[in-house]
Amino acid sequence: MALNAKQQKFADEYLIDLNATQAAIRAGYSVKTAKEQGARLLTNANIRGYVDARMAEHSRRTGVNQERIIRELARVAFLDPTKLVNMGDATVFEDASEDDTAAIASVKVKEVSGDVDSIEREVRFADKLKALELLGKRFGMWIDKQQVHNVEGPVQIVDDVPKESNSG
Repeated sequence: MALNAKQQKFADEYLIDLNATQAAIRAGYSVKTAKEQGARLLTNANIRGYVDARMAEHSRRTGVNQERIIRELARVAFLDPTKLVNMGDATVFEDASEDDTAAIASVKVKEVSGDVDSIEREVRFADKLKALELLGKRFGMWIDKQQVHNVEGPVQIVDDVPKESNSG
């Protein structure tokens, strides 16, 4: 079944930023009900199918997918800088692999003139800790929220405190 014009607009707007509430507003739904409308529209099988197909097409076209992102994060996370850069003069080794050089964020070379001419080099690497954090989150290694599950059923409140007698 084809999407109607408003559903099509919502789906196309959703693909811009993956924000269902804002997509609903931009598609012409009421600001007051946009959150509910966005959530409802995303459960529509036709809209979901359209969005999924467009996202898959975009992934094929750009080459960006989950596997590639994880591979790039791993390159940064597990890089040994001493196997990539001569620490004495901050030059990248000629035999450095493409995987290793992908972790370089920037290279600065500055010629300094003075009594003795010299060259200053600075090699900056992508944030290793951030890459490790993102990989850890992806594989569920860090717990941001602790889930408590009651496996024995509902809580039962027992009032077993004896009542005082008012006699006497």
